[in-house]
Formats: sequence, structure tokens, C-alpha cells
Amino acid sequence: MAVEHWNEAENGPLTEAAMRRTLEEGGYVVSRYIYPPGTYFSPHTHNVDKIDGVLAGRFKLEMGGNTVILEAGDTIAIPKGAVHSAEVVGNESVISLDAIQYS
Repeated sequence: MAVEHWNEAENGPLTEAAMRRTLEEGGYVVSRYIYPPGTYFSPHTHNVDKIDGVLAGRFKLEMGGNTVILEAGDTIAIPKGAVHSAEVVGNESVISLDAIQYS
């Protein structure tokens, strides 16, 4: 599970518009979500490749026996069919960009 961190030198300051543009340029359709503290997504899969991007808050993701904490500027690829779970960590809502790649 490789977390990619926002690169200001390459992409400029982290903003919602900048992250959205970067994901869309990669061929993804992007939706914005806000998850309040306590939100938990039990183990599940998706039928498409996707990327989760975090603009604010802390989002714990478990996949393939590994756990990472995503913070502002972090993105992670979730392959089609990969079993994973996610949880908001702490008292701050997570603002997430959910990027889906349709084949």
C-alpha cells in the first residue's frame, strides 16, 4: 500500500481544486465527501479502480493486512476488488476526494 504525498513543488499549494485537477488529469471522475468523526466503513470492495484523497482530517485505511493513516494531501490507490476498511481518526471530519476510474 503506497501512500502518495502531495508535492507542492510539482503541483502547487494543496487545495481542493488542485487535487481534483490532478486526479481528473489522471483519467478519474472525482466526487467530494465529508465524513464526520466516528465514521467507519467495514471491510468491502469496489468494482472499479479508485483513489482516495484526503484534504482534511485523518483517515485510517486497512487493506491487505496493512494499515495507514492518511492526512491532508495524501492519496492512496485502491485496486478493483481489494478488500479494505476505513475509519475517521480523531475529532476532525475527513474531507475526501473519491476518484473512480472507469474502464
